[in-house]
Amino acid sequence: MQKKILTILSQIESIVIGKPHECRLALACLLAQGHLLIEDLPGMGKTTLAQTLAKTLQLSYQRTQFTSDLLPSDVVGISIFNSDTKQFELHKGPIFNQVVLADEINRASPKTQSALLEAMAENQVSIDGDTHILPRPFFVIATQNPLFHAGTYPLPESQLDRFMMRISLGFPDIEAEKNILLSSTFSKSGQPAHSSAISDIVSVETLTSMQDAIQQVHASTTIIEYIIALCRVSRGQHSTEKEQAIVCKPLSPRAGKALLAAARAWAFIENRDYLLPDDIKAVFYSVCEHRLEGNITEHQQLSESISQRILDAVNVLNPLNT
Repeated sequence: MQKKILTILSQIESIVIGKPHECRLALACLLAQGHLLIEDLPGMGKTTLAQTLAKTLQLSYQRTQFTSDLLPSDVVGISIFNSDTKQFELHKGPIFNQVVLADEINRASPKTQSALLEAMAENQVSIDGDTHILPRPFFVIATQNPLFHAGTYPLPESQLDRFMMRISLGFPDIEAEKNILLSSTFSKSGQPAHSSAISDIVSVETLTSMQDAIQQVHASTTIIEYIIALCRVSRGQHSTEKEQAIVCKPLSPRAGKALLAAARAWAFIENRDYLLPDDIKAVFYSVCEHRLEGNITEHQQLSESISQRILDAVNVLNPLNT
């Protein structure tokens, strides 16, 4: 398994240049059966990352551009009456793919955004009273423009909480940007040349077996208590009055479960079948930052300091007696 993981990461990192940590986080999120929110300026490689993940893992892929006039039925599908058969037939929406890219999700209305809630929480959708199971694996990658951009709607907290991780690719360094510019060639079809260089590395069956194996990664009692202590600090149950005033939105039990799942995936990528505190720390910002501060992107530095304060407030060796 480890050899395949390294091959997957190598291919993704060769396309999404200069962002090895973010690529690893995205893969960990998929392996942990979560959903990923990528928040960044246009042109940073968000769509490229989504396409590369889907192609590398042989998953069906559909991109939907979220706009202000997009309807929920445009996402999940609609039943249309067939006059020949005298029956309603389901016309499936893009949600029935294994990787769904909700591009610029915060440009759609809250009503359309909420069409993803049931799918992301339960891997199913309800259309005209009938429940339809979505394929496995099922992975939503949503991209979001910063809220200071015109025509954006803030994601409600219930929607944000469905995303296991939120990451930002950011600007590349000088060497990475040189490589990006030098590799910016296009094929005769108009597609980036690198898209034809992406090969299928693992089958869907292998991917699902990886996801099942991650659930067997051992978490000791101390690790579980460490996660609980981090959540309790965010709720002000261990922190000082000053820290209580800074933490706007405490971590819920669902956040704790997401943190455990993401850390298990990170340990699996690191070729371990047991968790270390460093695994929790490696994914903590991506899993918890958007839950602690919501959409306050202009205060990102403050959000990061809150996450660091929470980590610093807990003694790894004796977490519940911090």
